[in-house]
Amino acid sequence: MNEPTSPSYSKNGLAAPGYPLAAVRIVLVEPAGSLNVGAIARVMKNMGLQQLVLVNPQCDPLSLEAQQMAVHAFDILQAAQVVETLPAALQGCTRAIATTARPRTLDIQLEQPQDALPWLISTSEQATALIFGPESRGLSNEEMYYAQRFIRIPSNPAYPSLNLAQAVAICCYELAKYSQLGVDDEKSAIAVDYASVEALEGFYQQLEALLLKIGYLYPHTATSRMEKFRQLFNRTQLENTEVAMLRGILTQMEWAMRKSEFGSRNSEAIGD
Repeated sequence: MNEPTSPSYSKNGLAAPGYPLAAVRIVLVEPAGSLNVGAIARVMKNMGLQQLVLVNPQCDPLSLEAQQMAVHAFDILQAAQVVETLPAALQGCTRAIATTARPRTLDIQLEQPQDALPWLISTSEQATALIFGPESRGLSNEEMYYAQRFIRIPSNPAYPSLNLAQAVAICCYELAKYSQLGVDDEKSAIAVDYASVEALEGFYQQLEALLLKIGYLYPHTATSRMEKFRQLFNRTQLENTEVAMLRGILTQMEWAMRKSEFGSRNSEAIGD
């Protein structure tokens, strides 16, 4: 069993790069409350996380309210990355977990935080992300499918919805607790070149375009059918070489189709 991992901190209190949580991003999609953002920065620093990414924030993350809630974690707010889209927030990440507070009709497995979150810090320091939705609606189905795994915090069925900052705090605690235990799995220590989220998106776009062209998909059902493909491939945790192989197959198929179409046109021209 590995020895417990103890973080080493710089003078500003941030975890050193080798610390397991240094590579984990807390991603907030369209946060609406400055108080929540400030409270999240504080609990992140409490638990040793330091990467905060805000997707199209609906509030000022550097407002006086946010600073007052952050207290001594204002540096987390200052360093927060602001992006326009969720794919931009996940750039470079090889693993992502999405959170939800409500039952869904989607064909996905909802896990508890303590079961799923350790997966984020067992990737040899590769970038990973934990995604939270807006306070008013949570993550949409489309946003959920950028993740490979999904968690729901157990709560009272009569009032299951947690405050955003509270939900982040619970998850950060679980991550910090596991990081102190170390990774009791020799396989997880092996460096694997997992495909990033943007690499997978490129594959999905190429796959969808080809399936539309051959008539396997139709425009009005493409989104729902592609969600099934996303689930299938996301479960396998593809490596970069595997994505390259799959895209190579798609490219060869596209080439063969063009060649066949060109040959058909030539035959028709000769016949005329």
